[in-house]
Amino acid sequence: MTDRFIPTPGDKFTFGLWTVGWQGNDPFGTPTRPALDPVESVEKLAELGAYGVTFHDDDLIPFGSSDADREAVVKRFRAALDATGLKVPMATTNLFTHPVFKDGGFTSNDRDVRRFALRKVIRNIDLAVELGATTYVAWGGREGAESGAAKDVRVALDRMKEAFDLLGEYVTRQGYDLRFAIEPKPNEPRGDILLPTIGHALAFIERLERPELVGVNPETGHEQMAGLNFPHGIAQALWAGKLYHIDLNGQSGIKYDQDFRFGAGDLRQAFWLVDLLESAGYEGPRHFDFKPVRTDGFDGVWESAKNCMRNYLILKDRAAAFRADPVVQQALQDSRLDELAQPTAADGLDALLADKGAYEDFDVQAAAERSMAFERLDQLAMEHLLGVAR
Repeated sequence: MTDRFIPTPGDKFTFGLWTVGWQGNDPFGTPTRPALDPVESVEKLAELGAYGVTFHDDDLIPFGSSDADREAVVKRFRAALDATGLKVPMATTNLFTHPVFKDGGFTSNDRDVRRFALRKVIRNIDLAVELGATTYVAWGGREGAESGAAKDVRVALDRMKEAFDLLGEYVTRQGYDLRFAIEPKPNEPRGDILLPTIGHALAFIERLERPELVGVNPETGHEQMAGLNFPHGIAQALWAGKLYHIDLNGQSGIKYDQDFRFGAGDLRQAFWLVDLLESAGYEGPRHFDFKPVRTDGFDGVWESAKNCMRNYLILKDRAAAFRADPVVQQALQDSRLDELAQPTAADGLDALLADKGAYEDFDVQAAAERSMAFERLDQLAMEHLLGVAR
């Protein structure tokens, strides 16, 4: 039987160098795998059918490298991209690993650290554009605090706004075709991180000088760490026109950021997420931000990378079958989803106020007795997900 779930570059699957390159170190243990050459990552991901690769500046170029060493690394990396055809649709900057960023980059209490952080980002923006990136992700993992007195959050948000306004001014001056995507996360490594959820980020963006240049890069596990429904958050980002990028992985409940391969963890939310992205016509990369389990060697690294893509394709197939099923289509009508799509008062406020059937003559009891038939609809989705649809 032909395997229908083999990825191709047309699927737009992308991986960060920090994902397959994760050495298995954590707060309680040292690395279990040796460092992985970025060029080898590019070659292997291309072999597996990926579309592209992304990177933090420090993933590719060791922190503190000389200009000559930097140029040599970039030249070798670009040659690997050219040889494999892999794209670089997104890049980002590491403002969290080096001790200088212990209190953040854009919102550090130290002004000189904030200025260094902005210059570090700007330098990598130039490289990102040179390599073809059109999205620049900003994850503020150290932008936060552990105690109330340590950070004036209102002023910190001023500094965050200042940073994005300056970066927006820079890319506009340079004429770059580049948008920014804020990646929310509620906590870890800081006790509380600024802009912790999609909703916080969307509200922040509207206060910027160039809000059109800034959207969100939600991550599966980050929203679930806050106890939120990830597909609902993605739906709101799509509704706002702000889903500029997305990070896919797996998470099991409210705990530390597990970064499982996509499809592990909450499989039902993964199913609804893929259904949403595909039905909404999302055209951006399907980017995997996961960590291969530290118990495995490189066999597990490439197995998990392969299966991130495979699981997405399987869920895409299941979601398409669900939507095409005549029984499901009838169940959707029985649950009156088609009616939800109708404007509530397309006839206007005056007509609504004059309509006695809308209030005075409305049969509240009869409406209350209508069944929404959601249980059958949900079971049909479950059976399609499990591959046993009738």
